[in-house]
Amino acid sequence: MNFAEEDMIRLSVALIIGGLIGIEREYHGKAAGFRTMIMICVGSALFTMVSGRIGGSGDRIAANIVNGIGFLGAGIIFREDSRVKGLTTAATVWAVSALGMCVGAGHYDIAIVGFVFILGSLLLLVGFANRIQKLNQTRDYKIVTAFHNRTLNQYEAFFEECGLHPTRNQQQRIGTEIIGHWRVDGSEKNHEKCINRLLNDPEVKEFTF
Repeated sequence: MNFAEEDMIRLSVALIIGGLIGIEREYHGKAAGFRTMIMICVGSALFTMVSGRIGGSGDRIAANIVNGIGFLGAGIIFREDSRVKGLTTAATVWAVSALGMCVGAGHYDIAIVGFVFILGSLLLLVGFANRIQKLNQTRDYKIVTAFHNRTLNQYEAFFEECGLHPTRNQQQRIGTEIIGHWRVDGSEKNHEKCINRLLNDPEVKEFTF
């Protein structure tokens, strides 16, 4: 079967859709950027087009695209300090592959609507996500202070005074110092108030936040 004009249109649409989403990821310095998103979208379209020509075993090819993209997305996710990063980019990779499959199957209407939803979410919901994050953040605190035959309970009370909700983690004494670790939830405003007070506390020898 010859390469038809329709096939060229499908691959071109996949390239444009993948490229536009890739520009947004590249602009924000994400791991999977412009070229990666193009490869994912065009590759998914190619696999879907081939599965349509093969026929019987074609469904298995299309289904395996999802599994393959899952492995690719897992490589993008990483842990930095106490936070997991790359989840949005990994989810975008997965969504872009779905767009490529739609285009490869010739379902342009679904692909275009999906593209608008995906790109719109990436571009327009950043401010909304930031507002949510300001309302409640989870941070890890480490406080090192001199040991005076007492625990670090006073700092837990201090967190609560600032409107925060601490969860005690590991505490240890090394020589004349005692070290405490907490995971603390609360608004950005309350975190900043707490940090400023701890930075000016003369009894705190070391403070990580």
